Order: sequence, then C-alpha cells, then structure tokens
Amino acid sequence: MEISELIDNFEFLDGWEDKYRYIIELGEKLSPLAAEFHTEEWKVRGCQSQVWLVPQIQDGKISFSGDSDAMIVKGLIAIVLMIYNHKSPTEIKSIAVDDIFAKLGLEEHLSPSRRNGLISMTEKIKHYAEVL
Repeated sequence: MEISELIDNFEFLDGWEDKYRYIIELGEKLSPLAAEFHTEEWKVRGCQSQVWLVPQIQDGKISFSGDSDAMIVKGLIAIVLMIYNHKSPTEIKSIAVDDIFAKLGLEEHLSPSRRNGLISMTEKIKHYAEVL
C-alpha cells in the first residue's frame, strides 16, 4: 500500500475509534517475525511496549521486518514499514516522516509514550540507513 492510499483511508474513517481499529488491522497483516529476532540485538529502545525491527538490504534498498507485543504498536510498525520499506539509505534519510504522521493525525491522537515509541522506531530505521 502506498502512503497516499493510507492517508486517504485515514481521512475516510469517521472517528479515532475506527482509525485505531484500522491500525490494529494493519498490524494483524504484518508477516510474523521469527522468534530468533525477538532478542536484545533487534529491540528498539525508547518504546514502552517491546518492539523489534530487523533490516535486510538487497539491491541497494533496505526492507524491514518488525513485531511488537502490543496490538496498536504492531499497527504503528506496519505504518512505519509502509513509509520506509524498499527504499535506499538516501531515500530513507530524506523522508519527512513528521509530515506523514501529521497527515495521519498520529501526532495529536497517540499517547505520549506511543509517540515516543514511534519516534524511536523512525530513529532506529534512520540509524540502519546510516550503517548499512
């Protein structure tokens, strides 16, 4: 799914109860992350829930797999992966993710701890873009 489609879907939904349900559905569609990656090495620091992000690089593009122990956070991972998957390190570093989050309304409708977790995820992805 493209980001523009995701933004359109969010705009179509009436209230935040429906949007949270949609975020959970996105998380349910994530491919399972193998148990071998549920380790400290792949854990994202700064998230209240447990979050793991694993990068893979192929043909100069980085893709990520992710998982969480919380349903809404797993949906937020799905959104983050839609934004960053299959991009070059240069593309990843140039994405104005705050603008995308603002269009989705995530800034004002997530709890402070979830917002911090979202920021931690994007920082971890940008870190991988620097070192891979």
